[in-house]
Amino acid sequence: MTPAELRALPAAPDVPALAALWWQAQGDWARAHEAAQADEGKDAAWVHALLHREEGDLGNADYWYRRAGKKRPGGALSVEWEAIAAALLGA
Repeated sequence: MTPAELRALPAAPDVPALAALWWQAQGDWARAHEAAQADEGKDAAWVHALLHREEGDLGNADYWYRRAGKKRPGGALSVEWEAIAAALLGA
């Protein structure tokens, strides 16, 4: 599956990190955040970081980036979304 195919799915996937990305792409931050919180793994932490970056809470975002083993990027959120989706999907 590609990031574009993930975005176009008719419903959220069962994997919490992918579900969080899917909900974020649908414009539902609250459900995306809920999905990211449903998993304590590094993948979900990476998505969780993106969500807090989107909300403008950079301190909280940095905490989640550290949990994911990542550094906060400086580029557009959409570019980061694509990068995370591609990495998680192996695309």
